[in-house]
Amino acid sequence: MNPKLLIVDDDEEIRTQMKWALANDYDIVLAEDRPTAVEQFRAVAPLVVLLDLGLPPHPGDPEEGLATLSEILALERLTKVIIITGQGDKNIALQAVGSGAHYFLCKPVDMEELKLLLKQCYYMATLEREHRDMQQLLGGKSFEGMMGASASIRTVFESIRKVATTDAPVLLLGESGTGKEMAARAIHQNSSRKDGPFIAINCSAIPETLLESELFGHEKGAFTGAHAQRKGRFESASGGTLFLDEIGEIPLPLQVKLLRFLQEKCIERVGGRQSIDVDARVVTATNADLRKGMAEGTFREDLFYRLAVVQITLPPLRDREDDIRVLAQFFLQKFAAQSGRVGLSFDQEALRALSRYPWPGNVREMENTIRRAVIMVEGKRLTAKDLQLTAAAAPTITLKDAREELERDMIHSALRRHGGRIAPAAQELGVSRPTLYDLMEKLGIGKDYKQ
Repeated sequence: MNPKLLIVDDDEEIRTQMKWALANDYDIVLAEDRPTAVEQFRAVAPLVVLLDLGLPPHPGDPEEGLATLSEILALERLTKVIIITGQGDKNIALQAVGSGAHYFLCKPVDMEELKLLLKQCYYMATLEREHRDMQQLLGGKSFEGMMGASASIRTVFESIRKVATTDAPVLLLGESGTGKEMAARAIHQNSSRKDGPFIAINCSAIPETLLESELFGHEKGAFTGAHAQRKGRFESASGGTLFLDEIGEIPLPLQVKLLRFLQEKCIERVGGRQSIDVDARVVTATNADLRKGMAEGTFREDLFYRLAVVQITLPPLRDREDDIRVLAQFFLQKFAAQSGRVGLSFDQEALRALSRYPWPGNVREMENTIRRAVIMVEGKRLTAKDLQLTAAAAPTITLKDAREELERDMIHSALRRHGGRIAPAAQELGVSRPTLYDLMEKLGIGKDYKQ
């Protein structure tokens, strides 16, 4: 379907010429005066309008055209209005641009110039409306780049707001792709350290032999290849926040040095003897079971309790059903705009596929899935086939997973029925209030649950 284009001109011959010249690319709607123009605009809501300023009952006076411009922009401020004017009316056309018109062209109109301008206007108008629609869709659902309105993610947002005002170490837990680094950045941005550096390092991505130097720095000659003194990530993060991802991968000798920093706020470079004071907040993250590591002797218990003063668990995407469509629409518009593929949308089967898919890679997997689909799609509608989710096999579910899922659903349902009140929900479920609180904590359901 071609986009709508409203042409407003009192000269029937000019209206007809423009209609024939542009009919292959646009669905043309015509008007010869202000009342008809406003009526047609209300009916078809075109993104772009061609407007002649000389309209009846006084075609020699621009006031009627300017009034038409004002009414159209009052109905939709993002409309791109192109003024068509005579050579002697340039000053009036500039006045119209100052009143909100997008551009003006002088008669006689160069049709190739007009066609190029129309393409630019439709592109800009589409981008602007999609941006506005996304802002309305998100509303209060965005927090420091993290999006969602589900109860579980709202609990995360609230926890971040509370802990950000302190300097307490934070341990972020969650599966790969749930947004742990974004949560760490949100903590930093909402803290008194926001003007300082945010330094992130993935502890599993650096060989064990290099990790100590990377974190704590080294002195000249500390080892083969250490040709100069070098500061580590701790010193670089001074005055700000150091984010250590995959903290469970740090070897035991480095765990001792990290523990010393948390206790004394000082470090020593590799090969150095000088104690260096460092003012950095530490936020860590893992998708591993650190308690299992403590039991097996691969992770120090004293370090765990130093790091986990506050623990925040980021829920997997499959437990955020209400957020799936919001996130999908956000990524679609983001990547469509980046690639110049404006106007893309999901068909109904694609939306159903997005909701049914278990998202083992969580938000990161969804982002990459939609980025690929935007690149590969040929039309304007993304299908389930474009998303390549229909053939994805659901992961094998364990008995433990199934039991937890059933418990989670039953608790959510009971809390919804009782407006988030714990006591009547516990009574309905046949458990005590402390037991229900324990279950909610285990299943990642906030204690301040709201329907």
